[in-house]
This record gives sequence, C-alpha cells and structure tokens, in this order.
Amino acid sequence: MTELINQLKDLNIGIVKEGEPLANHTTMKIGGPADIFIEPSSVEGLQKTMELLVDNQVEWTAIGRGSNLLVSDDGIAGAVIKLGRGLNEMELDDGQLRVGGGYPLVALATQISRKGFSGLEFASGIPGSVGGAVYMNAGAHGSDISKVLTKAYILFPNGKMEWLDHEEMDFSYRTSVLQKKRPGIVVEAIFKLTEGDKDLISAEMQKNKDYRKTTQPYNSPCAGSIFRNPLPEYAGQLIESAGLKGHSIGGAQISEMHGNFIVNTGNATATDVVALIEHAKDTVFAKYDVKIETEVEIIGRK
Repeated sequence: MTELINQLKDLNIGIVKEGEPLANHTTMKIGGPADIFIEPSSVEGLQKTMELLVDNQVEWTAIGRGSNLLVSDDGIAGAVIKLGRGLNEMELDDGQLRVGGGYPLVALATQISRKGFSGLEFASGIPGSVGGAVYMNAGAHGSDISKVLTKAYILFPNGKMEWLDHEEMDFSYRTSVLQKKRPGIVVEAIFKLTEGDKDLISAEMQKNKDYRKTTQPYNSPCAGSIFRNPLPEYAGQLIESAGLKGHSIGGAQISEMHGNFIVNTGNATATDVVALIEHAKDTVFAKYDVKIETEVEIIGRK
C-alpha cells in the first residue's frame, strides 16, 4: 500500500492519508481506519484516483458526509474515496440545477429556497451529500430525490463516466440502480425545479426543519433512519410499540425521541449498533410478525 499511497500523492489529486479513522467522517462517529483515505480536490483528481486504483486492482468504497452509514470497528479494506469540497460546485439556470456530488444536501435546499425555487423542501433536514442522496434515493415528508432528478453523471469502477437519465437510475423506495446493479460514484446531478413563492417555500422548509428538531435526535451522533418502513407500517412505531424506546446495548441506544434512530451515547462501537439492530428486528418480528430491514448501509471488514 505504501507505494500506491506515494503514487497517489505524486498525482496531486487532493488529500491522501493512510489509516485514517473513519469515525472522523461519519455522522455516527463510529468506524475503524481506512487502508487508504482519499478526498479528491476535483473531478479530474477523482478520475485519476479511479484509474490508479483500477490499474492496481484495489477495491474502493465511496462516501459523502457519512450519514446513513455504519462503518465496521475494523475499518474498510482498500481505498475510501470521500466526495467533499472538490466536488461541490452548483449552477442554477432557469429551474435547472446542476450540482456536484459532494454538495451538502441541507445547504443546497436552503440556497435554492432563498432563490425562490421549489422541489427540494423535503431535503431541508437530511444530513447527507447530493451524491449519497441520489445513490439511496433519499426522501422525507412525502417526497424524494426521484421526484426532481433529471439525470446523474456517474463514475463507474472501470474509470468510465456516463450520464444516466431518470429511467436508467431505476429508483424505488430508498434505493437506485447504483445499489442494485451498477455500483458507481455520483459525480454530478441535474435536478428540475419550479419557480415559486419564496415565502411559501421558506415556510415549508421551516416546518420540515422544526418537525425534525422536535421528533428526531439530530443533536446526537446518529446515522439517520436505521430501518426502511415496511409500508403500510412504520418501523419507528413498531419499535416503540414493542417497548424498545431507550433500550441500550453498550454505547448504542434506541433514541428516546424516535424509535427508528440509534444514537451513539459516547462510546458506542459498530458491534454495539449491529447487536441493537438485530435485537430490534427480532423483537418486532416476534411481537408483530413483521420483518424490518435496514436502511442504513453497514460496510467494512466483517
């Protein structure tokens, strides 16, 4: 790995580190080291990174702001590519929004609302990046990314980049083709927005933010919703009805505010969180004969 790290540094692609703790890069503040941690400073740097990793047959994992993610205590083998400040440009032209995969989703929704454009109000409290949101078809308040995305520019493992239109993204509830069939990195996304009343848009944004503040534990380290809703049921309600609100294993606790959130109370490990996830699954199934599946991605060394 040392030779590869030196090659990456020689390419001047951005930040390159060995053994970087991924707890520093996840909203849950959990995660062991990455063999190689890379934060490209540009799309060109990302392409060069991928070419070198492919040439050296090194496996890779992409992350954004680290929400909706639980990283193993033993870290991640190979390279971890973080889409951040180098891929966060934004351009709005008559309702067409072109934005980099590293742009923070909450900041984007706020910026767009101030310009009087509607379509991203639902995202006002989702603590991820544009790339991650497209990857998992993030949503809330009755809407999601699939409602506004026109197309996405994807970097595939072979180093090729390609635009996928809305149909090719194959969106469904909290998932896309990038999870199911064609793994890749969202470099850019294009959204179609509509012009509207700034005051009404801002009021809707504020309502969504207030709802999250009063019902969800975003002041504590967490990964967002842990489980997909087994519609027409809701995972949080099932977990709360099963008497699991506040239940802890090690430093991981099912939130006192919302049953579909697990918080890190200060010293939680990924092992604690996984054990609590399995306990919640088993308890809900035993009581209600309903299977709940994880929405959070669990990645890294087993």
